[in-house]
Amino acid sequence: MVSQPHEAMHRIFQHDPGLFSRVTQFLGVDLPRPIGATALPTDLTEASPIERRVDTLLRFDTAERGPFLLAIEAQGKKDPDKPASWAYYVSYLWTKYRLPAALLVVCQDHATAKWAQRAVTSGPPELPTLTLRPVVAGPHNMPVITDPEEARADLVLASLAAITHATEPVVNAILKALSTALRDTPEDIAAPIVEFTAHGLGNRPARHLWRNLVAVDLSFYKSYISEEIRDEGREQGREQGREQGREQGRAQQGAQDVLLVLEQRGLDVSDDIRTRITECGDPEVLRHWLARAVTAPAAEDIFEGE
Repeated sequence: MVSQPHEAMHRIFQHDPGLFSRVTQFLGVDLPRPIGATALPTDLTEASPIERRVDTLLRFDTAERGPFLLAIEAQGKKDPDKPASWAYYVSYLWTKYRLPAALLVVCQDHATAKWAQRAVTSGPPELPTLTLRPVVAGPHNMPVITDPEEARADLVLASLAAITHATEPVVNAILKALSTALRDTPEDIAAPIVEFTAHGLGNRPARHLWRNLVAVDLSFYKSYISEEIRDEGREQGREQGREQGREQGRAQQGAQDVLLVLEQRGLDVSDDIRTRITECGDPEVLRHWLARAVTAPAAEDIFEGE
């Protein structure tokens, strides 16, 4: 089953294809800035019943060198079968579109990123034939954006920074900067960022921080995660209300039990004593008074020592 972090790591480039140009400056890749970008079908299945799908496929058009294709793969862990699949993707795209094809692999941990960026050759050492050299974006080279102003300048890049640093301690500072930057951002722009970030964090501890930041800083957004947080808050409030109601019911019953014992024993219960018993909201105290009421020589003696 495809995970939410997997989807967020590549779909964020579909949301904003221009993000790739901004990311390349951190990857050590000098490419001409595209003047246009188009999302292409991701199905690379052949006529034979072997289904092959790249995560995201984009076509970029540049003024200097013409168009090129970019296949984007989200990789959550090492997979010895992947390099061969990636080589197939690039070869197939080159064959089908007759355009240069590049591969970007997005990772969330250093070990996977280091593994993914290795050059892999399809032939023997003497005849390398085809060498795959993926460009990798991960915690080792993505920026650490902890300044709200810097995050505000490029919200999508800040979201990717949070996603790729999801397992790093610094992610908390990135998330705080991003939530601050989103406060004065129109909802139609901010809502996708909220969702991508939440999905990209998966079930990691940082997701809980993000949910809290969204609940506090972005409470006016109506994105699914915001509504989910609000629903949880309302349910917690209802549960707290139900618990308070149960507590009050126990206290009322406890007060009635104390008064009943005192009256059944024929003890004089003054208005002050009755008021003190009925206004007590602590079931534990009332149980203590009830135990004393069984043997107390006078009603007021149940309060002895208090």
